[in-house]
Amino acid sequence: MQIRLLKHEESPPYPLLLLADPSEEIVQNYLQRGTCYIGYNQKEKVMGVYVLLPTRPHTIEIVNLAVDKSIQGKGYGKQLLIHAIQIAKQQDYRTVEIGTANSSLSQLALYQKVGFRITSIDTNFFLKHYKQPIYENGIQAVDMLRLTKDLAGKT
Repeated sequence: MQIRLLKHEESPPYPLLLLADPSEEIVQNYLQRGTCYIGYNQKEKVMGVYVLLPTRPHTIEIVNLAVDKSIQGKGYGKQLLIHAIQIAKQQDYRTVEIGTANSSLSQLALYQKVGFRITSIDTNFFLKHYKQPIYENGIQAVDMLRLTKDLAGKT
């Protein structure tokens, strides 16, 4: 998989973005403020996507990370995540943050394997910000688990 910045003239891959976040309004909001990267194969088919959004001085957040359902579990999400961390380092950020639902078990495992650590819980986040209930793995998404990776001093 190759990864590159989404060009201004290109349409964002909404079907993928909405896999990670079912709210079109929220996705549209952070696309306007963030930077979108796409992962694609030799045939230029988009396989994955992530969006980086600066949040505070020296801190950037991965606000969306998604891989096409047909190829999930094959390491592409990890490639996107590692790429996002490399971009953050190149841009001299000291901290990368990512959030996921309490029900997102495979995502939570992946983020921790790449070095993110749970730093806080945004209680009732999904109840407050989403009109429809979200279920994954038979569990309702209620709380947002916030994870952080410290980049300071790391090469």
